[in-house]
Amino acid sequence: MSFRNTKELMNGSIIPRLGLGVWQVKDGDEAVDSVKWALETGYRLIDTAAAYKNEVSVGEGIRASGVPRDEIFVTTKLWNADQGYESTLRAFDESLNKLGLDYIDLYLIHWPVEGKYKDSWRAMEEIYQSGRAKAIGVSNFHKHHIEDLLKEAKVVPVVDQIEIHPTLTQEPLRKFLADNKIAVEAWSPLGQGKILENPTLVDIGKKYNKTAAQVIIRWHLQNDIIVIPKSVHQERIEQNFDVFDFELTLEDIKRIDDLNKNERLGPDPDNFDF
Repeated sequence: MSFRNTKELMNGSIIPRLGLGVWQVKDGDEAVDSVKWALETGYRLIDTAAAYKNEVSVGEGIRASGVPRDEIFVTTKLWNADQGYESTLRAFDESLNKLGLDYIDLYLIHWPVEGKYKDSWRAMEEIYQSGRAKAIGVSNFHKHHIEDLLKEAKVVPVVDQIEIHPTLTQEPLRKFLADNKIAVEAWSPLGQGKILENPTLVDIGKKYNKTAAQVIIRWHLQNDIIVIPKSVHQERIEQNFDVFDFELTLEDIKRIDDLNKNERLGPDPDNFDF
């Protein structure tokens, strides 16, 4: 399966297929260095969120890398406490300010807060029309959340960022998103490290002379999933990017698919209390 390292979103924006996630990366040197190392390695997608409280350092890392802004795809997210029409507009300005950027490439609603996400989306549509967010989307939305949003939305979300890894493959939701031309993006794509010792993944890795993590990232890519593994170690950041020189067979992809247990590591979007 050959493909470019980028994907065209429904609205024409071009997103890299592999990026750096910075969830739980500490504000300060850790975040600055991680972002800088990733960009120096060749990553061009950086995914943060207001809730991660590291947007200031992500912006610093971007500037420290020397990579031109127009070559970098930056995603951030609207936190739950800021949902609602007016508060979304304010929260976006705050994120933009913290990142020190003129625009965001992709702005996401972080979680489907009941009774609020439609008002938030109205504000996001306005931000999108203004050009300050080049694309807008959602995160942690189930099929029914998206169907509900689409009853009133003028702009269809270009992305749904959801928990996906070999023990939570989310195939029914992925099919629904694909049918609606909504790109799938995975958070916790490596299962938060809990599956890196899995014998099947280790065995497949030996065949290609790759680590289990590299095999998982490749599995995401070949399943047309945008993937944002997190690391704060330069060597691991580089290793996670070294996945474009091999291709899993369909048989190996099936072996990984078969590891699915519908096992969430994060909260269920139908039942969260934050």
